[in-house]
Amino acid sequence: MIQTLLFILVLGVTGWYAWKGYGRVWRNIQLGKPGNVTGDRAERWRNVLLVALGQQKMFKNWIPAVLHLFIYLAFVVTQVELIEIFIDGLSGSHRFFAPALGGFYTFVISFIEILSALAFVATVVFLARRNLLRLPRFWKAEMKGWPFRDANLILLGEIILIIGIFSMNGADKVLQSRGLEHYHTTGAFAMSSWLGPALFGHMGDSALVAVERFGWWLHALTVFGFICYLPYSKHLHILLAFPNTWYARLAPKGEMENMPEIQKEVRIMMGLDQPDENTSADLPEFGANDVFSLSRLNILQAYSCTECGRCTAACPANLTGKKLSPRKVMMDVRDRADEVGLKIETEKTEPGNYNDGKSLFDRITPEELHACTTCNACVEACPVLINPLDIILKMRRYEILTLSAGPGDWLPMFNAIENNGAAWAMSEVRDAWKQ
Repeated sequence: MIQTLLFILVLGVTGWYAWKGYGRVWRNIQLGKPGNVTGDRAERWRNVLLVALGQQKMFKNWIPAVLHLFIYLAFVVTQVELIEIFIDGLSGSHRFFAPALGGFYTFVISFIEILSALAFVATVVFLARRNLLRLPRFWKAEMKGWPFRDANLILLGEIILIIGIFSMNGADKVLQSRGLEHYHTTGAFAMSSWLGPALFGHMGDSALVAVERFGWWLHALTVFGFICYLPYSKHLHILLAFPNTWYARLAPKGEMENMPEIQKEVRIMMGLDQPDENTSADLPEFGANDVFSLSRLNILQAYSCTECGRCTAACPANLTGKKLSPRKVMMDVRDRADEVGLKIETEKTEPGNYNDGKSLFDRITPEELHACTTCNACVEACPVLINPLDIILKMRRYEILTLSAGPGDWLPMFNAIENNGAAWAMSEVRDAWKQ
């Protein structure tokens, strides 16, 4: 009874923290502009199933893809055992599904144990890649401090979770073999049936019960910790990868979005449209300079970023030593959304009236924006269809069209296009050759 009450208390605290954490992310995404979802729904579902669920793009590099698949499958399939832990915790029962499922229950738990062992191997390899092999993309400037610790904390949490599973199942199997009440027979599990007696066979009954309960609580508390921690971690992509791939842009990667205001002006200049007398004389604001002028999809993608660095590793500008890192762009947008959202909450300000004198340009420098070649290598490399280029283009448009700024060697070209209709400053009109 005491254990059940304690479990309900922990569950309630977890729910409250999770509500606050995920609510914060939802609020911050809403800071952006709403967008229209267009395109083939079947293609969107295909992206969700193949890219988010099937991890299709991960398999361009087989070794980390297979290792990541072990962890991913262990995470997904272990939820079956987690459901049972919830039921047992609330009802005071033990292995609630075992009597009803019989041999199928033995198969499921055995499958979970095999996946957990493979996930343990994958986790150790990933820790070694980050901390011993020191892969360059994990040691870029933007990964110093919290981002690096965040990745290690999640990997260590995976190991703790696996220790909980095998402690619980291993001690349980020894207690079953001794015929203790409450520990009914569940069949031979793939790993704990031999690992349990090897590790815990020499212990007394009371000690075994303590180990089993330790493993059960360690598993439950680690999962609760994950639930509360995810909204503050890059591992939120576990959840957001699914809506992100659904809402991802379906247009060809090389196709840039036009600006309606510019299109209209060009059509008027070419005599294709007539000026609208009711149009406001105030110049519109082009592009984006802060999270308020980005789309909600842009901010969703920032929170979906796995910080894997594949985009930066593929970026030709970064490879040639330039300052641009597409991963940093996404991290800066997420951090700015966190900053703005927190200030709005603490200052009780309406988003439309908020102004702290800062913008994304305080985080993402013009040097980074100008280095982008718009080659779409970062877009192609992302395993969850994030588009850093869209944010870069919006910020460059704001800089050039709204601030009338930009690199010195770009401005003559823009002036020539505006005045002569060509990128070169020509003394004659462009179509003079027809005369």
